[in-house]
Amino acid sequence: MTKLNIIAENPNSTIIAEYISVDNGAQKYQSENELELEFIGILQMNGYEYLSIRSNDDLLTNLRKQISRLNNVTFSDAEWNQILNNYLANKSDGIQEKTTKVQEDYIYNLKRDDSTTKNIHILDKDNIHNNSVQVINQYEAEGARKNRYDVTVLVNGLPLVHVELKRRGVAILEAFNQVNRYQRDSFWSDSGLFEYVQLFVISNGTHTKYYSNTTRSAYLREQLGKTSGKKTSNSFEFTS
Repeated sequence: MTKLNIIAENPNSTIIAEYISVDNGAQKYQSENELELEFIGILQMNGYEYLSIRSNDDLLTNLRKQISRLNNVTFSDAEWNQILNNYLANKSDGIQEKTTKVQEDYIYNLKRDDSTTKNIHILDKDNIHNNSVQVINQYEAEGARKNRYDVTVLVNGLPLVHVELKRRGVAILEAFNQVNRYQRDSFWSDSGLFEYVQLFVISNGTHTKYYSNTTRSAYLREQLGKTSGKKTSNSFEFTS
């Protein structure tokens, strides 16, 4: 076993004099499934909980559990339906309204069954370590057509980061286009929780880029012809 010469150490990080990586000597192109499993494994090593969630019902069950844990509250069915229908999964809300909830309006004033009120957080921005981070994969959604998403990071049960992968050698532009198809076909379906995604990551294991949901939202508006003049967002160059 190699002995590491530690220069500095604290509860959050360790600095060593030299790190020698282990070369596994890959003999072939990594498949998309292999890349996906490796990525999930890395997230697990960094404290993300893996969940086998494949349906909207499972997603909602976990969301209720995580919001309950975050606020140290056990919701009655009526209270949870109030949070879900009036706030989290309000049918009249779109991408922009859901982004506002994540960025600014992340506290809901719940009227409880006993007529008292309580502020319910969907995010703890003061103590970020109170938030739970989980990872799911191969989630199935069906709107205009059936889709299966690669990897999604949940924060307190809400899908906030989505990662679309392609096998090595495939242009990541294909992943970019696939995310756009998801928005057109199914992100809005069922409870519409995937419209909460704030960050998209596209990768083929060699090249990786990311972009925000506002880039995607602007692209969608342009596609629908709601803006005029020079188009600004329908461009792969807007990824970083």
